[in-house]
Formats: sequence, structure tokens, C-alpha cells
Amino acid sequence: MKYFIKTYGCQMNEADSLWLRGIFEELGLEGATSLVEADIFLINSCSVRQAAEDKVYGLAGKVYDLRLTNDNLQVILTGCMVGSATGERRRIRLIDLKRRLPWVDHFIPPAEIFVALPKIISADSGACSRIERLRGRAGAVLVSREEAFVPVMRGCDHFCSYCAVPYGRGPERSRPAEEIIAEVTDLVRAGVAKITLLGQNVNSYGRGCGSDGGDRGGEAHPFAQLLRRLHEIAGLEEIWFLTSNPWDFSDDLIDALALPKIRKHLHLPVQSGDDEILKKMNRPYTVGEYKDLVRRILARVPEIKLGTDIIVGFPGETEEQFQNTVALVREIGFAGAFIALYSPREGTAADKLYEDDVPLVEKRRRHAVLTKIVAEGREK
Repeated sequence: MKYFIKTYGCQMNEADSLWLRGIFEELGLEGATSLVEADIFLINSCSVRQAAEDKVYGLAGKVYDLRLTNDNLQVILTGCMVGSATGERRRIRLIDLKRRLPWVDHFIPPAEIFVALPKIISADSGACSRIERLRGRAGAVLVSREEAFVPVMRGCDHFCSYCAVPYGRGPERSRPAEEIIAEVTDLVRAGVAKITLLGQNVNSYGRGCGSDGGDRGGEAHPFAQLLRRLHEIAGLEEIWFLTSNPWDFSDDLIDALALPKIRKHLHLPVQSGDDEILKKMNRPYTVGEYKDLVRRILARVPEIKLGTDIIVGFPGETEEQFQNTVALVREIGFAGAFIALYSPREGTAADKLYEDDVPLVEKRRRHAVLTKIVAEGREK
């Protein structure tokens, strides 16, 4: 039997798909070079943008065509689309998801995939037990012989008004620091020189249950403490992390950015350059506070490059408010930016409270304007 995995979305999904590949191979399946060869098609979905979900819905025709020649093809859907319909925080109904995706055989929540997948594929209980022991807490995965993804926390408790992640990924859960240190130490012994720490908001590391990150009431920042301990591992050459949000960014964490092994690129989503829009987005900072944070970071680590995320066309965003974002992007001079057109996410606060009233053509214009400004800034 052969398997094929299609991954949408963030690096956490990419890391999970690498783990799932290991499960398939432990069960004796072979990776297919194309979907046409596959007996099992696993889709690791994303819900951050409507476009990501539409890509999954758009697979229907391809699956129906494949079943004309392979009626034994099994299709498995996991990731945030299923998490949003089955987790502790449901924003959509599973029955509605199944109605829209009748060609999917199995809907598996992300939190259950490592247990459920072996049972679907194999009747060998011994193999399932081996995979459970191998999986542990679904930690690091190799990207290459010298680089690895290392999840340090999962989930999000913030609930930005436009965002599906708290529903799809569930509450924040941090891994124990000792477990992460031991894992990275083993990776380095095996030849890994670079690691990327993953989390929906790594600044929040230490808040979720199961973490020994330390007391957040004092000056020491749990994620900064973790970075310092990882930095001490001999043979580890570079540490990067995704994603940091502007809140929970203490002076202690800023100091940690100056450590020699920390990659001097920080992704710091701003989303908007207008205070009223930030408030409607439920982003707990003002433009002034964001700029002050950037100033403090650059004062401590002047060589660092900043990346960001921006949403254009949020409900009610006027031309003046958009120009505030333009002014911020020009002032900061981001090294890169992921610019997204606002799309309503069913069940989120923004979808319930605000009308999606900025025309698509205007969203695209604003996207093009910012894209050009960011590109010009990189060339300077």
C-alpha cells in the first residue's frame, strides 16, 4: 500500500505531517510520488484563511476521478478544519463539514491523529503500541539531516476576533522544558545543528498545563529561560522560533534575542497599523506600543530583521485606517511580510459582530500597495 500526504498551512502542520509520514512507514506503507499512485490520501488542513479551506473543498473532483480507477482509495482529513468541528471549542458543526465533504472517509481531530491513524490503517495491535511508544509527545521531527522542527507548545488562548486557531488547535499546552532540552540534546548528538521552535505563540510558553516553565509573575520569562538553556547545548549552532506575538514580549525575552545562536530574524505580527482596527481584532496593544517594542528590540539587537503579518480589508477598515498601516510599514521597514485579505471565519467573533463590507477589489488593491512597499523596503 502507498500513502500520499497533502499539507496546508503553518510549520506546525508541516511538523505533524512529518510525524504522520513516520507512522505510515512504521506500518509498512510506502510513500507515493503522486496522488494517482496512492491507496491512502491524508489531508492535513488549515483554517486560517477561507482560501485554505477552499483548497480542500476543491479536491472533490480529483478524488472522484481517482476512485474511477481505484475504488479502494481511503481519504483521511485532519488538521484545523476537523479541530474546529470536534475540539473543546467548536466554531462549526462536524455534521456540516461531513455534508460538504462526502468523499472523505475519516475525520480525525489533530489531538487524536497519532492514536487514530494506526487503528485505521492496521489491525496489528502490536504495531499500534510501537507507534504510541515512538510518538511520545509528538516532539521534534527532522526537516533535513542537519535541521529539525521542535514544537514547544500548541494551541492558543487569545482569541483574536478573526482567527480560527484557538478552535482548530485548542487551549495552550506547553511541553516540559526538561523534555525539550533532552530532545534537542539527542538531536545534536545525531548531527542536527539547527532547530526551529514551534508554537502558535511561543511567547506564551510556560502557561499551559504540563509545563515547568516557571513563574510568570516574576521578571524571568519562561520562553527566554528555555532559549538560554538550549543555547548552552554544545554543537547546536542556530535557534529560530515561530511565532512571537507582540504581547508577552518582556525585556528578559528581548535580552535573549541577543544570544549568539539565536537567528537574527524575528517574525512579529502586527496585523494593522490602526488602533481602532487592532481593538476590533482583539489585539491587546496599540500601534504606539508596537513601535515602542520594536524600538526596544532594535536597541538591544540592532542587526535583527523583522517580519510581520498584516490583514487588509478588515470589516470597517477605511482608507484612512489603511493609510495608517501603510505609514507603519514604511516606518518599520519590515524585511518581509505575509499580507492577507480578510476572509470571514465562520464562528469567530468578527464573523458574528462585523459585516464583511470592504469589497474584494479594494482588498486586492490594498494588498498590492503593501506588497510593493515591503518589496521596496527590502531593496534598500
